[in-house]
Amino acid sequence: MSEVFLPHEDIELDLLLDAIWRHYHYDFRGYSRGSLHRRLMRAQQRFGCESLSQLQHRVLREPAVFAELMGFLTIQVSEMFRDPAYFRALREQVIPHLRTYPSIKVWIAGCANGEEFYSLAILFREAGLEQRTIFYCTDISPAALTKAEAGIYSLDRIQQFTENHRLSGGTRSLSDYYTAAYGAAVFDKTLRRRAVFAEHNLASDAVFSEVHLVSSRNVLIYFDRELQDRALGLFSQSLVRDGFLGLGSKESLRFSRYSDGFSDFNEAEKIYRRNLVSSRELSDAA
Repeated sequence: MSEVFLPHEDIELDLLLDAIWRHYHYDFRGYSRGSLHRRLMRAQQRFGCESLSQLQHRVLREPAVFAELMGFLTIQVSEMFRDPAYFRALREQVIPHLRTYPSIKVWIAGCANGEEFYSLAILFREAGLEQRTIFYCTDISPAALTKAEAGIYSLDRIQQFTENHRLSGGTRSLSDYYTAAYGAAVFDKTLRRRAVFAEHNLASDAVFSEVHLVSSRNVLIYFDRELQDRALGLFSQSLVRDGFLGLGSKESLRFSRYSDGFSDFNEAEKIYRRNLVSSRELSDAA
């Protein structure tokens, strides 16, 4: 069911998003309107603003307010080995194909606070592929990237991480990869030695490397259809032929303008494989 906004709320939302784009060069204009509206309502309460116009006034004049607002605009909720069956499918079905390459590049698009990166770094270490893999960990939020690079998580989350790792087919104990102290788990810094952390905005930035696997899970669900297509276009352009794309459980390539460029590899776990030649390319060639 679509959400209904009052006319002035819709206008204020447009003006706020345009102001953020013009002043800070972060583009949220293609994000799901309903999701943005809910998050900005919470931000209004946090900053004591009676309207989005008041919030816009503070955002343009107080950089610290915008820095905190980024936490409302971007979703950073995840967990290690989230949806363990996805990681088991990578381990058992995708890794054997990646093993045939002399070097491997993995793009984690929307890495948030790093849970998915550490999941993949551990998986590739257990598969014996860590030393020939480079991980590109990108996100729109500088604060999230700082947390991701630190690799520190509350101990009360570790039990769920451990169970997910076991269900994903982990070959070692998750405790081998972190040190517990003062109520937190600090993940082994050697897991990051093959990682590059960088800001990247799927709404406005371009392709930066050719990769063999793109894992971008639970990111597209916050975009409108046009921005989803833009992001999928970047993934398609980044992937080598026969490369792999992993999406979230509620995401799909179906109805995307790039759907014909991919084949279902594991439909249940939303893992797709880049076609050697898409029907669009064949049509262009003809």
